Amino acid sequence: MTAGDHALARALAEEAGRRLTGLRAQGGDPDVLRKAGDRLSHEFLTAELADRRPGDVVLSEEGADDPARLAARRVWIVDPLDGTREFGEPGRTDWAVHVALWEREALLAPGGTSPPEPAGDLTAGAVALPAQGRVLSTLEPPPPPEAGEAPARIRIVVSRSRAPQLVRNISDLIDAELVPLGSAGAKVAAVVSGEVDAYVHGGGFYEWDTAAPVAVARAAGFHASRIDGSPLAYNQADLLMPDILVCRPALAGVLLQAIRQIKETQNAS
Repeated sequence: MTAGDHALARALAEEAGRRLTGLRAQGGDPDVLRKAGDRLSHEFLTAELADRRPGDVVLSEEGADDPARLAARRVWIVDPLDGTREFGEPGRTDWAVHVALWEREALLAPGGTSPPEPAGDLTAGAVALPAQGRVLSTLEPPPPPEAGEAPARIRIVVSRSRAPQLVRNISDLIDAELVPLGSAGAKVAAVVSGEVDAYVHGGGFYEWDTAAPVAVARAAGFHASRIDGSPLAYNQADLLMPDILVCRPALAGVLLQAIRQIKETQNAS
């Protein structure tokens, strides 16, 4: 990973967002607009990455999964239009473009031989929020979260259409306020900007939904993990991601404990 990768992720997310904004301004049938937006952004991002990083593999929500990524050293994970539903609704600003880079680490096993499956992680990323006129990226990470005690009432951002029962249970247990929002990128951006305190999701999604938002959140000093506290893993054979927690580090203990308590209660019943 180089400084150029950070800059490229940001530039591509921003330009894709600019093109989507132009398309959206033309109006038309919402479903047609959504499909056109997915296609426009996907074609732009994949063409630019093929030209600027020809040796890298691209994993896009709108493209076929290339099995070569499992052995690749560098994989770009992109969501050309995250929040497609919101993109088709006039006036909504909670949709995004995600561009992230995953890189393999050449770890050595005892004896100096490489293990069969070297580890890797996200190294660069950008989330463009075109309707909000901003881009969050690892090129210039947002300011780190302020240290301090938990707020009197924790605000948790949730899906507009499918807030999982887990999050409703957390709200009941610790009296959290639930804030509905669209795109996963917009949700994590709301956490990073301080509009809300945490994003918890337990309903399942895919790697492209969270790769760029997680890269940005980590670069800004936020906690990002599975809801059991284990690390988030990307460029996996199975692209389905079961759950996620993104929050200020000071709140991670409170939320992880609440999740554990809810799971224990469910298992006991």
